[in-house]
This record gives sequence, structure tokens and C-alpha cells, in this order.
Amino acid sequence: MTDDTTLDRRRFVQATTAAGATLLLAGCSGGGGDGGDGSDGSDGGDSSDGSDGSDGGSGGDGGDTQYLAEEPDYGGWFDGANNYEQTVDATGQDEVTVDVGAGDGLAFGPAAVAVSPGTTVVWEWTGQGGGHNVAAESGDFESETVQEEGHTFEYTFEEPGTYEYVCTPHSSVGMKGAVVVQ
Repeated sequence: MTDDTTLDRRRFVQATTAAGATLLLAGCSGGGGDGGDGSDGSDGGDSSDGSDGSDGGSGGDGGDTQYLAEEPDYGGWFDGANNYEQTVDATGQDEVTVDVGAGDGLAFGPAAVAVSPGTTVVWEWTGQGGGHNVAAESGDFESETVQEEGHTFEYTFEEPGTYEYVCTPHSSVGMKGAVVVQ
């Protein structure tokens, strides 16, 4: 019975976190400028998968979250990760924004994003969850650890591949992300 209660609490926390992140990001997404294609926050109805809110930053080039038709094999990278359900398809965009401190403050939003070569990913701090950084497992990039809202770090992805990254201070609690360049 304890396992069922724990599982129910986890589902409640995940659903509540996703709903809060969706509301937070819906309020923030209006500043992107290009907004246009139905950016009405309507992606909150994608069943109860907890990935809503990971939309946080497809760069202001539309509000409806689109996912890759075929999910990449991350080889278990996202086991135990916060806020990961599917990979957001942001291919064809010049710049993509990922929130640092999304959801309950201990997630990236979106956790996984697909981009085209030459795309710049901008990680933007929400100010939630304490001090965060963005550190590639490969060592290709690493930001400083910052807590303040609005801080940004960017990296331009030139080569195809999968780039896994973490928030070093919160990696043990599942604050992981990935950028797939295709």
C-alpha cells in the first residue's frame, strides 16, 4: 500500500508541476515576438503526460508543441529525469530557448529538443530551484552556476549528434536534458 501511495503522490506532483509550468510558460511565451501560429497555450490537453510545460522555449516561433515523429534512443539517459516525456521538434529554427529551473524548479523545459545544425540553443534561468548550471556530459559546453532569473547561456550546435547535459548541482535529482542535432 505504501508503494501505491508513493506512486499516487508522484503522479500528483508531476501533474501539478506540469500544470504550473504550463501556466508559467504561457505567460512568458508572449514576449518572443514572432509568436503567431496559435500560441494560445492549448497544449495543456496532451493527456496527462507531464511533458506540457516543457514547451517553454521553442524560441517564440509558434506556441503549439510539436514532437519528433520518431523518438531518439537516448540509451537510458532520461531514466529518472524530471520533465521528460518526448523530444520537442524545433528543427528549422535559428534559435531555441530552454528554461533552466522549469516545472518544480529542478527541470529543463523542454528536457529534450531536436534542432538543425547551426541552431543556437539559449538556456534561460527562471530563478526557481536554486543555483543551476548547464554542463554537457561530453565537456563541449558548461555554464557558470547561477540562480538569478533572466540569466542566459547559449551554445551553437554545428555537428549532428546527441548532446546530453545536466545541471551539475541537481543531476542526482534528475535535472537532465538533451539536444539532438539532425
